[in-house]
Amino acid sequence: MTRALISFDTELSAGLYQRGADARANFESSILGRCRDGDFGILFQMDMLERHGLTGVYFVDPMPALVYGPAIIDEIVRPIVARGHEVQLHLHTEWLAFAKFNPVGRLTGRNIGDFPLAAQKRLIGLARDILTGAGAPRPTAFRAGNFGANDDTLRALAALGFRFDSSFNAAYRGHGCDISLDAGDIGMRDHAGVCEVPVSGLMDRAHRFRPAQLCAMSEEEMRDAIDHAAASGAIQFSAFSHSFELLSRDRKVPNRLAIARMEALCRAVADDPRVCTAGFAGLPAPTRRAGRIQVAAPRPLRTLRRVVEQGVGHLAHEVRYVRDLIAVTVNSSRWGKILGGVVLAMA
Repeated sequence: MTRALISFDTELSAGLYQRGADARANFESSILGRCRDGDFGILFQMDMLERHGLTGVYFVDPMPALVYGPAIIDEIVRPIVARGHEVQLHLHTEWLAFAKFNPVGRLTGRNIGDFPLAAQKRLIGLARDILTGAGAPRPTAFRAGNFGANDDTLRALAALGFRFDSSFNAAYRGHGCDISLDAGDIGMRDHAGVCEVPVSGLMDRAHRFRPAQLCAMSEEEMRDAIDHAAASGAIQFSAFSHSFELLSRDRKVPNRLAIARMEALCRAVADDPRVCTAGFAGLPAPTRRAGRIQVAAPRPLRTLRRVVEQGVGHLAHEVRYVRDLIAVTVNSSRWGKILGGVVLAMA
């Protein structure tokens, strides 16, 4: 069967830190997904997965411990482990610029792949130790922040005993992801000492890869990508999201389109007899005879339907924003109430 890996890059925001957010505010926004309508982060995601009998993989970034202290990583890891979902290692090196202690001296960089091999080993080893210190089992899989890994990253992982990497995303080739693999093959394969588990996806137009991400794919595209993986005999289908991705871009309200897409993804995996839920712990390594898994070809009408869907979703959010702004600023005005009624009717 094809194993469906539904993963979430689980990370605090360096941007919020730079804008003055303390540890609690960053945690609530980035991890709990808290907004005025409730929480739509990791707890909400696990609720949805469990309703469909699925297991999620949470790639947790421990690097904020260098700024906020290790207790905040404990708070992230604890509920994931308690509910039986899988914790693996994520790493955003942006935090080194703000760290009280830099384990690689004065070196900083946006991506792990910006560092020499010895520094990568040191950073990954430290991040692993912080993660296990927070109560996570020893991680066997890694994903670079921003997918910004290179072949040295995989060599560092192999030297540290990791079995899997999931940093290869063809949409990021030339934009930080420098792993030397064929972007047209989305199958698992051994590379530089570890098993690479690429992000799945399809071509949405000639020469452009669309990753299996909630904010990037429509329900139709996600179903087609799952079907293509299963029909091709792929070992895995790897979809990803973020701990905060079910919020709007400004994180003030839930992203109803992304929530609907996650529900549809869970339903598609649960209902397909060719697909089972899995984490990296139960993922078999590819055999030497494992064949190439070609990326699904583009379908222009499918792409157009997604572009229209996302455009309508963004417009609806803007209309709601204007409506709420009117309600706050001119609610006491007679004309403000009339205008607010018109905008409400449009929403």
